[in-house]
Amino acid sequence: MAGASLGARLSTDRKVLLLEQEAQPGMHATGRSAAAFIPSYGAHLPALRQLTQASFTFLQHPPASISEHTLLHPRGLMTLHGDKDGAETRQELAALNTLLAEPVKELPHDEALRLCPALAESWLTNIWFEESVYDIDVHGLHQGFLRQFKHNGGTLLSDQVTAIEHRVTGWIVTTASETFTASVVVNAAGAWADHVASMAGVSPLGLTPLRRTAILINPPENCEIQQWPLVFAGDGSFYLKPDAGMLLVSPADEHPSEPCDAQPEELDVAYAAHYAEQALTGLNLKHVPHRWAGLRTFAPDRVPVIGFDSGNSTFFWFAGQGGHGIQIAPAAAELAESIIKKTALPETLAAMDFQVSWVSPARFSEEDASSPFEKTA
Repeated sequence: MAGASLGARLSTDRKVLLLEQEAQPGMHATGRSAAAFIPSYGAHLPALRQLTQASFTFLQHPPASISEHTLLHPRGLMTLHGDKDGAETRQELAALNTLLAEPVKELPHDEALRLCPALAESWLTNIWFEESVYDIDVHGLHQGFLRQFKHNGGTLLSDQVTAIEHRVTGWIVTTASETFTASVVVNAAGAWADHVASMAGVSPLGLTPLRRTAILINPPENCEIQQWPLVFAGDGSFYLKPDAGMLLVSPADEHPSEPCDAQPEELDVAYAAHYAEQALTGLNLKHVPHRWAGLRTFAPDRVPVIGFDSGNSTFFWFAGQGGHGIQIAPAAAELAESIIKKTALPETLAAMDFQVSWVSPARFSEEDASSPFEKTA
């Protein structure tokens, strides 16, 4: 999503080559996303909050060149706090609502059961509901960006990069089959971003790929789940949501990983199944039909990295978007375009007083860059 979204913008007046290491785009994090737009997710971090807010109109009413239909579909988010102290959760809710354009509300017991009739009794207290949460059509968004990129004359090539060399005249990028030259290299390599930087002779930033697991299971019998909200445990232990007639469940795990084609581990699958059984009544979980894992890549401060490297003014970082990469894609790409082309900050972000320093790679000093496995938050 990162490469496709920025490529679609840059290719309007630049010659852009998008190098994809897999046979087709979207094989890793983009294709394994939980596909949710959640304004409160990461809202305590100004950069993420504003990039999310600035992306909403684009996703709700995309340009015709991206999609003829909305890319957002109402879902809602129910956050469960169980037996956590009610006064404490109300204080947390009040603080959260100072950050959001649309408030999160406390949800009465009967309303929670109306929205999710199978919810277990143990979870029916201290519930929040965020109405302005949506499912994102990730495939439609990604394909729309790629379609626009190709329409603009951009070139997409599936090939493995084997070397990146910087010379006085510019960059030389060698793949398994060809050699290319460029004035600017954009590092939108997700979990491989630090690896790409090292190949280019640029100091890595300590980006951490974290593995997350998800399973698809059959819902409780005789339950119509399509209108259920996204259900999230306030302690961060799990979330679940309807997905094509089944239930997607994740233990919300974050395991440091090398960049790879992530695969689920049995223990995490078991945790996901266990949490689903604890959260829902009438669940007859005899087997798990589908399971997978993906890598979400974070900077040490869990804020995206968008900007030219402090040691090389032609190497551009567009990485570390963690679990926010889909919901901030439109605004993040517009921001990155403005930095690369040295134009004014996008109007929506400027109106919010967005600070480019929040996402700049310059915020990491050289001595702070170390192994990503020492930087897990």
